[in-house]
Amino acid sequence: MPPSALDRLASLHIDYPMLFELRNAATERVSHCGVLEFIAEEGMIYMPYWMMENLLLQEGDIVRVKNVTLPKGTYVKLQPHTKDFLEISNPKAILETTLRNFSCLTTGDSIMVAYNNKKYYIDIIETKPSNAISIIETDCEVDFAPPLDYKEPEKPTLSPASSNALGGPEAPENAQPKFNAFSGVGRRLDGKPMKYQPSPVSSSHTFSLQLILLQLIILF
Repeated sequence: MPPSALDRLASLHIDYPMLFELRNAATERVSHCGVLEFIAEEGMIYMPYWMMENLLLQEGDIVRVKNVTLPKGTYVKLQPHTKDFLEISNPKAILETTLRNFSCLTTGDSIMVAYNNKKYYIDIIETKPSNAISIIETDCEVDFAPPLDYKEPEKPTLSPASSNALGGPEAPENAQPKFNAFSGVGRRLDGKPMKYQPSPVSSSHTFSLQLILLQLIILF
């Protein structure tokens, strides 16, 4: 920012550290930031290119700068653009180191993390207790959402032939023999062979026929 901005801010009763709201009136995009130093040319400010992308700004566009006070952040949820960021050796440590260069975060913004000659972009999808928070000297819980290019693993589908090979419908078990009371043939009490052999009958009539046959043998 230009030196005149520092003179103006010094004459006002503002809270430190200095935090600012940046607004692109043409697109109604809003973001927040701190200030690094006051050495820019009068009427101009310098900001990172990724911040210009958040505000949909082109070089030379007009942006409104307003001093604000933001609450200390307690929670932030991040979403990497690619899963490559989660595959680096220690993404949490890299992120903590990068966030030390930030004074505040705004929901809906995207930040850039540079590591090992590669740029990783991360979306700020949620912040608490408000849509814009200060992360200076505060304990802030950090949560991750699945990367934008993450896909759920597809479940393998089995063909009918393979499903039958693995285990088709079970064959019905052999029916157990039913219990028939008093099955068999009648015999004489004296041990002599019977002159009459009764024909096989159903189990429901076996008991009564054997009793009748037994009575006839005794009477004889």
